[in-house]
Amino acid sequence: MPDTSVLIRIVDDDAEFAASQKMLIETLGWEVATYSDALEFLKEDSLERPGCLILDVRMPVMTGLELQQELEKRGCQLPIIFLSAHGDIDMAVHTMRHGARDFLQKPVEPQRLLSQVTKAVATSIRQTNEFDELQKLVDRIDKLSNREREIAKLVSEGLRNKEIARKLGIEETTVKMHRANAMAKLAANTSAELTRLFTILEIKSKERRQP
Repeated sequence: MPDTSVLIRIVDDDAEFAASQKMLIETLGWEVATYSDALEFLKEDSLERPGCLILDVRMPVMTGLELQQELEKRGCQLPIIFLSAHGDIDMAVHTMRHGARDFLQKPVEPQRLLSQVTKAVATSIRQTNEFDELQKLVDRIDKLSNREREIAKLVSEGLRNKEIARKLGIEETTVKMHRANAMAKLAANTSAELTRLFTILEIKSKERRQP
């Protein structure tokens, strides 16, 4: 089971600055990890833990913008707060369009940073909880046989037993049997509940695929 405790990540090649920000954020009681470059972060960090990423823009080997792009490719939804002494409006707009939570200029006002970190953590925890609920639903549906899932999906679309039997070329009694098994495995008592389950699954899956 993944660790769901909050972790704040700081990726910055300025060790002194990273250490000072670590001390500041630890005053909120959260665990903080610092990384000197993006590659170290990708190698060592557990991206499953909720929290946020405080990211410098200009770093050797891999820039902050390149790291953001890599995380986007991996489907990582960890909120990112960019900090930079060399940023500009175009760069800030670019990072925000790709999902960054904020783009702050160094030196950053401590209370502003803490406020943004707090908001980012709240977002991350909510996303983690939503993912856990989605995973539970997926696990329940995965317990169905192919035929049970096929019939449950058709029931959720409003088809009656006779219509499903005709569509699949099977006996209505077979439909009833698979339907009853599917509803028991999904803990659903009515066709309306099946519709709700499949609708939630479709909506949440689409949300997670969006950048």
